[in-house]
Amino acid sequence: MTTVLTYTFKKCTSDALITASEWSLRFSIRPLSCSSQLRATETRKTLAKPNIRNIVVVDCVGTPFLLSGTSYKDLIPHDLARATLTGLLHQPSVPKEVADYIIFGTVIQEVKTSHVAREAALGAAFSDKTPAHTVTMACISANQAMTTGVGLIASGQCDVIMAGGVELMFHVPIRQSRKMRKLMLDLSKAKFLNFLAPELPAVSEFSTSETTGHSADQLAVSRLEQDEYALRCPSLAKKAQDEGLLSDVVPFKVPGKDTVTKHNGIRPSSLEQMAKLKPAFIKPYGTAKAANSSFLTDGASAMLIMAEEKALAMGYKPKECLRDFMYVSHNLKDQLLFRPTYATPKILEKAGLTMSDIDAFEFHKAFSGKILANFKFAQNYMGRKSKVTLLPSEKFNNWGGSLSLKHPFGATGCRLVVAAANRLRKEGGQYALAAACAAGGQGHGMIVEAYPK
Repeated sequence: MTTVLTYTFKKCTSDALITASEWSLRFSIRPLSCSSQLRATETRKTLAKPNIRNIVVVDCVGTPFLLSGTSYKDLIPHDLARATLTGLLHQPSVPKEVADYIIFGTVIQEVKTSHVAREAALGAAFSDKTPAHTVTMACISANQAMTTGVGLIASGQCDVIMAGGVELMFHVPIRQSRKMRKLMLDLSKAKFLNFLAPELPAVSEFSTSETTGHSADQLAVSRLEQDEYALRCPSLAKKAQDEGLLSDVVPFKVPGKDTVTKHNGIRPSSLEQMAKLKPAFIKPYGTAKAANSSFLTDGASAMLIMAEEKALAMGYKPKECLRDFMYVSHNLKDQLLFRPTYATPKILEKAGLTMSDIDAFEFHKAFSGKILANFKFAQNYMGRKSKVTLLPSEKFNNWGGSLSLKHPFGATGCRLVVAAANRLRKEGGQYALAAACAAGGQGHGMIVEAYPK
């Protein structure tokens, strides 16, 4: 029987539908994209606007994203954030004094380095005269850091911004000594000592107690459909990693340990293995589980954003232009994590583009059920006058997305935009759309335009 997964990814034609299993197989072997390459030679408009500065990304780096509590467990967030700032200085050889401002996003602040942007900047030996500030907006904290930088450059206040995000879940704020925190977290794994476990960050909303599992269940996204989608993501991520496409990832030397060189959450599986796992949230009948969800993740990412004229004057070759962006917010009880669905048509309208103009889609979702629920919501509940066109599968999260690359809360926004930009260069496209949801029923969408070669 054809599943909802097939319907959500079908093109808007009368072609015969394929079964979900055939769909999964096709995605594991097809090229990353073909349509954008065919259209690369077309003359297409640019989103550059008269009398408004072009804002470009010169470089972007990220640490490997790791399962929380593994190689990074003896570090603090400032260590990872500092590494990305240092990486930005070394890759294009940028003088430290050039940076006008540094902005970092984070969600769960470590007590000693709650102002992680400033601490990371000082740790990376930036001048103490370089201002820095830390922002938080749940899972779009890095997005907020980026767009704050865009605003500072567009207004003429700055020419060079370093923006990014970081999350280190192993050191959540527990009011005990560091050794005691580590002991309590370790003891929490033993069921007979779980009364010693600290209260960890909630995965449900404070206002409504809703989790991702509720939305998937409300829209009748089955466990099988979620597993089928989850099967696609690590295969694409592993292919991208093996081919060296995740070029923004820089090695990180863990003090006293080995150097970490790649993400450790890319784990291809099978439907049979996934079927054996128990629900993670709504027990015993929920559909979200470990295999179709992202685990808690540690990592950092950052990008060097400049006014175009400044970048060219310094001899740098921009990689992409950051264009229109939009934040949205809606009812968080019934529509908690549907913000990418709301943001997409709005940002396209703002930019004067259509779905067919977009060559690469990068949507953040840490759960396969949430991706599929968004597609179903777009089809049935948006209430827009014009139809919300379904996303073409050959353009969607072709390098795995957050489900397989994983999701350090404060850092994902940069990874998302960087992936979109890198795909444009690899696939020969012009426009990418990056979108993400966040706790509290909020979301963000941004158009990225490839810089002319």
